[in-house]
Amino acid sequence: MRLATFQSPSGARAAVVASDDTLVAVSGLIAGGPDDMLGVIDAGPGLWDRLRQAAASAKGGTPVRSAKLLAPIPRPRRNVLCVGWNYVEHFEEGKEMRGAGAPQEMPSHPTFFTKQPNAVVGQGDTVWHSAPVSPQLDWEVELAVIIGATGRDIPESQALRHVFGYTVGNDVSVRDIQRDWHGGQWFKGKSFDTSCPLGPWIVTADEVADAQDLKLTLKVNGVTKQDSSTKYMYFKIPRIINELSAGMALEAGDVIMTGTPPGVGAARKPPEFLAVGDVMEAEVQGIGVLRNPIGRGPSPE
Repeated sequence: MRLATFQSPSGARAAVVASDDTLVAVSGLIAGGPDDMLGVIDAGPGLWDRLRQAAASAKGGTPVRSAKLLAPIPRPRRNVLCVGWNYVEHFEEGKEMRGAGAPQEMPSHPTFFTKQPNAVVGQGDTVWHSAPVSPQLDWEVELAVIIGATGRDIPESQALRHVFGYTVGNDVSVRDIQRDWHGGQWFKGKSFDTSCPLGPWIVTADEVADAQDLKLTLKVNGVTKQDSSTKYMYFKIPRIINELSAGMALEAGDVIMTGTPPGVGAARKPPEFLAVGDVMEAEVQGIGVLRNPIGRGPSPE
């Protein structure tokens, strides 16, 4: 089942992507059903099963091609949870840009950071260029995990039971601020407004045979920059969920970005960064293509 959030005349609405490539609102399929994606997730497996059955014959909604898709969860309740250095080749390509004092070997535990909720944007939304603060705007395609069941201290053996579904993420980063500012803390360089495109929809976990064997690519202006697979994750999804949930509850609706493969702009020779007018296309096999142009942000207030 594919679930999206789209802008209707009455506001943002959660919808099923029907077999005829139309969006049928959840509240139209299930009497009294929630209108927002967090409500769908919170409702639990009972509603999900009813929705899955209703979705099998759903059709005649708003055509996807003409709809304004928002991020599947337009504003997460909490920061987006992220994993750094989760592909060995990306760790290796980043040694030079990390500088002295940075780890030279893969860490024994995942490296975590977060992106603030205002960073989230959806399909087709403009990612604001970071100038005049910095010219070093970079791309990172990732598989994003959506948590469906709250839990703490989740064993690896039970971790995937807590997954609602998957979407495509792009961990847009401002490299010099990530690397050189704020004592080496990544949060600010990863949390500029519009720096976390998600979408175009959520594919529920039952539709993904093996989340650890999905091709990932990212193109800029049609040129492939990243091309890899989730099978090369150093820390697999169950391990990520286990370590994130240790002593800290993961909540239904949380979004986890699982790391990016090699091919980022900052590690290229010479480095490549995004410019106004560029278009990024992040794709995860079986999930979809997330397309975002780069544009100028609002004028300073």
